[in-house]
Amino acid sequence: MPTVDRLGHVAIRVDDVERAVTFYKGLGMRLVWQADDWCYLEAGDTRDGLALLGPGYKAAGPHFAFHFRDRADVDAIHHRLKAQGVHVGAVHDHRDGTASFYLKDPDGNWLEMLYEPPGGIPSNCD
Repeated sequence: MPTVDRLGHVAIRVDDVERAVTFYKGLGMRLVWQADDWCYLEAGDTRDGLALLGPGYKAAGPHFAFHFRDRADVDAIHHRLKAQGVHVGAVHDHRDGTASFYLKDPDGNWLEMLYEPPGGIPSNCD
């Protein structure tokens, strides 16, 4: 049975991605990934992340993500939840090498079940 490796990141909405990046970098976070409509920062050596979703980002809203070590675990948990009658979104392979799907918990909070490749999310901000 697949198990969650870690609570990996939180995603929040921001009005201005560049302004938010400057603020969070000022707290010591490092920018790992940046696209036109969102970015991803990490803190320290923990790989704990913060996704900043800009006004134009439509793929997901605010959520928190459970990270899995194996890609197959995401498919397995997706299948299990679906079999239990939980409404789950489709599994998507993302441009940064990750794969995930979204669902709501019983209280309506958005969750992401995410496979992250070994070594973390590859940086496009070097």
